[in-house]
Amino acid sequence: MEANMKDVGNQHPSLGEGLGGLSVEIDNDSGFCFGVTTAIKKAEEELAKGSTLYCLGDIVHNGMECERLRNMGLVTIDHEQMAQLHHVKVLLRAHGEPPATYELARRNDIEIIDATCPVVLKLQKRIKQQYEAPSGAVEGASIVIFGKKGHAEVLGLVGQTEGHATVIESYDEVKKLDLEHDIYLYSQTTKSLDEFHRIIAYIQQHIVPTATFKSFDTICRSVANRMGGISQFAVRHDLILFVCGRKSSNGKVLFNECLRVNPNSHLIEGPEAIDASWLQGIKTVGICGATSTPKWLMEQCRDAIEAMA
Repeated sequence: MEANMKDVGNQHPSLGEGLGGLSVEIDNDSGFCFGVTTAIKKAEEELAKGSTLYCLGDIVHNGMECERLRNMGLVTIDHEQMAQLHHVKVLLRAHGEPPATYELARRNDIEIIDATCPVVLKLQKRIKQQYEAPSGAVEGASIVIFGKKGHAEVLGLVGQTEGHATVIESYDEVKKLDLEHDIYLYSQTTKSLDEFHRIIAYIQQHIVPTATFKSFDTICRSVANRMGGISQFAVRHDLILFVCGRKSSNGKVLFNECLRVNPNSHLIEGPEAIDASWLQGIKTVGICGATSTPKWLMEQCRDAIEAMA
């Protein structure tokens, strides 16, 4: 399972004819986003020097790509393990980290290789500035983050508020907010833009007139813009295989969009999960994935399908 950085960038669509006239297309817009590509490139550059490199958490929410980098020497650790390390190099992945992680690195003389996505970094700074602003300290005011509780990016965002931000995972949870005080609403960068707008509309309709409400659209457009494209891709094919790690948040959003427009969609983690019976009566197969899905893995799935056809 070999791949280098030329494999992780976007390539031309792969449209091939398998036996029996079955055609297989890989979505050109699927694959690593800029933040993930940059993090992996930094890891590969450090590993090429021959020195030990630790990564705080999985570098990407894709088990097979993590395994590839582990075979190159990348050592994945958690926060407790990092606390025991001194005088080493630790890579911070694209998701970002709270201020406490940087303080720990300073105390333990750990060199940080910071691969935090620029979009996430900008969001962290905006939340921190809001939290430290006079309006953010008004009694009862809430900094609300639309995101997945416990997700690495969300932990980093909440950390900018010393743990005081409120996290809501879905539109259904917006009704739990205190709508009698000021609210400053942000979003995890990979959440659904449509759902975010629904949350904004609900708060606007129900917050008391004397309270201030401000929302900040902080959803990454490299993810949000894929929604329309992946819809168009999914409707073109008889069968859709969405290749994605089970931990990927944006993967769940994008797969659900595939499923919405094409019920014959399956989420798989790799070629071994492909069921040959899915190909019966099928003329076209579309393969797509999340921002954490490497191109080489989608290509392996294509090759497996063509071998079955």
